[in-house]
Amino acid sequence: MFQPEYEKRLLRGVAGGRKEYLDLRCIPTRAGNQWSRNFALAPVDSSECESSLYSCLLRNEFLDENITSLENCKQSTQVHAQSEEFKQPHNNRIFGFAKGSSPPVRTPFANISESSQRLLSISKIPVRRLPRRPYKILDAPELQDDFYLNLIDWSSKNTLAVGLGCSVYLWSAVSGQVTRLCDFNNEDNLVTAVSWHGEGRQVAIGTQSGYVTIWDAEQQKQMNRLDGHSARVTALAWRGNRLASGSRDRSILQRDVRNPPTHITRCLRGHKLEVCGLKWSPSNRYLASGGSDNRLLVWTDDWPEPIYAFDEHKAVVKALGWSPHKSGLLASGGGSTDQCLRFWNVHTGKLVQCINTGAQISNLAWARDSRELVTTHGYAQPQVIAWRYPSLKQVARLTGHTQRVLHLSVSPDNESIVTGGADETLRFWTVFTKQQTSKDPNSGLSLFQGIR
Repeated sequence: MFQPEYEKRLLRGVAGGRKEYLDLRCIPTRAGNQWSRNFALAPVDSSECESSLYSCLLRNEFLDENITSLENCKQSTQVHAQSEEFKQPHNNRIFGFAKGSSPPVRTPFANISESSQRLLSISKIPVRRLPRRPYKILDAPELQDDFYLNLIDWSSKNTLAVGLGCSVYLWSAVSGQVTRLCDFNNEDNLVTAVSWHGEGRQVAIGTQSGYVTIWDAEQQKQMNRLDGHSARVTALAWRGNRLASGSRDRSILQRDVRNPPTHITRCLRGHKLEVCGLKWSPSNRYLASGGSDNRLLVWTDDWPEPIYAFDEHKAVVKALGWSPHKSGLLASGGGSTDQCLRFWNVHTGKLVQCINTGAQISNLAWARDSRELVTTHGYAQPQVIAWRYPSLKQVARLTGHTQRVLHLSVSPDNESIVTGGADETLRFWTVFTKQQTSKDPNSGLSLFQGIR
């Protein structure tokens, strides 16, 4: 049973048969309070400091500030603390209480300012910290220092293929075993590109001489040899059993590896110089190609000419990547005299976004489970950068290569990447994470979080 309100008061005495009580209820008194100073100097525990959204709301509602972002809140806190630091000590309590008044009524339905409403609409973005150092480093002697080549690829069966000099080596990420798959030393023929089939058993190898070989990695046996190019093959891209190859002879050949080696399905000619980048869209409808003519072309099966030819880049276009989250969104990166990361909508043919990264872009890759991407860089800053899209805020800068980063591939679980540099090392980084399903409300601060 709940006692009546007057039973909670302290009995002061009995006079003339009448009980008298002393009212000990406390209510806040606002007269003489220095709100800005007391709020800035009030002790706050570390957990509240880490999540300052509540602090921002209090400032908006009690101090009539106009804070709409957490960054503005941090700046405001520093200003108040510095301005009051050298004043004479005062009572640091935010609220003062007086006897004999009733406590305020608390309701989650009270009207709040527009600034606070904007703060409440901010979604909770989990903060994650990326390791700044690679978790594994492997020596890669004879890894060529050539920007146009594509010499590493990670298979769906967790095996890494690496082209070193005239040979291709396989490294198992499970057992750590290294196997030499093939060797072209007797022809003095350098490996210029490697690419795994989607099932992870067959690997295509491009060569300096202009032909492509298909190998069975499990049986370590050559299955096919595809001729047709008159110069080195520097880019390969699978679409099912169909393989596209780009060459210094400026052509792109498409073939079905199940057909006789001499059978060429399509020959695409649109670049004026070497083709060094090829990527199929997730829907397999579009093929993007980049070249040393600074052009980015987009092709479809039902048209012999490129449907789009983008000329905005001012240097070689090798780095290409299709977003797995938004249909028709293509990212491209330019070389040393361009340094720009650009995003295109191939449904409309329009440039969506552009940012200057400050360094040559050699490769890029999208995260499968989060709206992020990673870029690798050469001149003048050899590094790896993880970006959040579409804000294009940097998640992390990873350094370690002593010379430009030329090659990139993503692990089958899409959490790690491997980079190859002109310093003849392979470095393995943890960059992407699997997106966790949050049980918390979408709002940055839920008024009903503690209610069952």
